[in-house]
Amino acid sequence: MTTADDLATELGAPAAAVRSVALSHLSLELGHLYMEDFAEGEARLRQHFDRVRPWAETAVSQTAQLVGRGRPRISTCFLIDDYFTRFSSPREVVTMLVAAAGQAGLTIDYVARESGCARAGDVDMARLVQEHLIDEPAEGANGRPATKVTGWLTNGERSPGTSAAAMAAPRRWRPPRQSAVRNHSIFVDVELWNERADGSRLWSCPFLAAVWQLQRLGLLRHHGKPVAEPVEATPETLPGEWEMMPPIVRLNPKAAPLRAYRTFTPLDSRFLPIELAVRTILGNVSVDPTAAAQVRERARGEGFALPEETVGRVGYAFL
Repeated sequence: MTTADDLATELGAPAAAVRSVALSHLSLELGHLYMEDFAEGEARLRQHFDRVRPWAETAVSQTAQLVGRGRPRISTCFLIDDYFTRFSSPREVVTMLVAAAGQAGLTIDYVARESGCARAGDVDMARLVQEHLIDEPAEGANGRPATKVTGWLTNGERSPGTSAAAMAAPRRWRPPRQSAVRNHSIFVDVELWNERADGSRLWSCPFLAAVWQLQRLGLLRHHGKPVAEPVEATPETLPGEWEMMPPIVRLNPKAAPLRAYRTFTPLDSRFLPIELAVRTILGNVSVDPTAAAQVRERARGEGFALPEETVGRVGYAFL
């Protein structure tokens, strides 16, 4: 038979045991930035972290209230875009990030490469998540090919084309319609990838961000094992080339686990369209049921409130 990871196994062979992962209460991401933000230097980074700090403090306070008893486990992280644009070096960029965050009173526990959301070692992370996508044809769907063929994912039914065959009456226009509509539709059509000239895929920013959210929520497995486990490092020991840097590094040896029951990210408002696409993608990912059950049971055992749907565990503040 074929598993959800699209890996052939012998019929009747026992399924791989799904390993659990250590979980914090909250994974607090200290923002997303583009190459041009880094190009403006450390002053721009300090400005960013100064804006983020009040929202980070609020998220910590709210998580403490949800935990009730004991000290909440909260880890911080930062995702660097080395997928669409390569610039500077890991050593220089991370050193600058850590210094700017420190001046704002913030600590970065983990740093991740966006390329690591496409591929981590031998694991094709993006295709792993793509194989877990579920198409949900809307009522009266117009025969649009599946997501795995087109590379586009929608939350409903798009308008049909208005062209008609010769001698036939023109089709009447119909509006797009959201599947889970409430009064009025908000229709979203998300490009997940496009094809390069050499036939390889260039994954979209929203899709890689969705992979990152699933990683932070502790819901990704390959052959039952967690993928892209953090590697201990310091800014000074990081390599000079991005290809040589592990997908995720742990800068703070005392940090709480990277993965968590909930995630929170303060972002500039320019990222709002991307995060709408991320939430659309997450709403169509069929998570490994064993991994999902492990997280739910752990949260229940701690008395920590956890939304049933994956997308409900992802929070933001748009600045």
